[in-house]
Amino acid sequence: MSDAPMSDARLRVGVLGCAGFARRRMLPAMVAAPGAEVVAVASRDAAKAVETARTYGCRPVTGYAELLALEEVEAVYVPLPAALHAPWVAAALRAGKHVLAEKPLTTDLARTAELLALARELGLVLMENVMFVHHGQHEAVRKALAEGAIGELRAMHAAFAIPRLQDTDIRYDPGLGGGALWDVGVYPVRAALHFLGPELRVAGAVLTQGEGRRVDTSGAAVLHTPEGVTAQLTFGLDHPYVARYELWGTEGRLSVERAYTPPADFEPQVRLCRADGDQELPVAPDDQVANTLAAFVRAARDAQGGGEAPDGRATVLRQAELLHGIREAARLAASDLGVRREGGER
Repeated sequence: MSDAPMSDARLRVGVLGCAGFARRRMLPAMVAAPGAEVVAVASRDAAKAVETARTYGCRPVTGYAELLALEEVEAVYVPLPAALHAPWVAAALRAGKHVLAEKPLTTDLARTAELLALARELGLVLMENVMFVHHGQHEAVRKALAEGAIGELRAMHAAFAIPRLQDTDIRYDPGLGGGALWDVGVYPVRAALHFLGPELRVAGAVLTQGEGRRVDTSGAAVLHTPEGVTAQLTFGLDHPYVARYELWGTEGRLSVERAYTPPADFEPQVRLCRADGDQELPVAPDDQVANTLAAFVRAARDAQGGGEAPDGRATVLRQAELLHGIREAARLAASDLGVRREGGER
């Protein structure tokens, strides 16, 4: 450990893997973050580790376990394919490291619960890298809702879809945790949780595989609160780019464009529509990547100081339960459709 006071010391981070997203977005942000220091990056490919480490001025390591053995690494960022999260997140926690893991934390509800319980038992932070909730535009929406800008909330519509990927993309590989639900469906589900609360339940869902694909490439789900507020969610990997949500109330609606992955210089577009006219709510550009890293550093430092880490375990678990519920509802819907096709309409 450093001799510097805990509040002044930078959190020393190691990176497990050299994924494209890590190199494009996370590593540059980590290098720029005042509270963090990238000390090592690992790859199973020694040359890739060396190349990435040279770019970001840190130590190259061949092998993930080798990085976890480094005493100077206090925390790790895990940008591996979703199917590899569970074993390496568990290994990192057992090595005494705080963990920032890409979403989804795992593709299995039981494993997600086990990892969250392990982190709590060890007094470590385990944070899922859902960054959009750290952007100021969503706080502006929450404030407008709390002030009654659209009256009583009645419904939410949320969508995240991206154009077709290259056939070799890992998001089409079921063995690596691919599929639309895990990759882009997480975002509207988390948005619904963010605004409608943890008592959401799954009313129904459909997941569709594109021709020649082994994973779901599009899907939709309907969620609801005990009071009957509904959330209609749409997501896909074979669509025009859509990243938005809309909240409907008794007196108007709020809509957000570019809701999930805005760059730091993007001018947010939060629109309030009422019978007496439409207006754009004033929201400044914000850097959700930097904000997320700052939240992770604070949580890690709070945990090391004996405080309760604000790492959102309950939200991560509830999100995993909803994702599991959507997959199960879609499976039942597909099974019922199969019965109808084989036996005729009932």
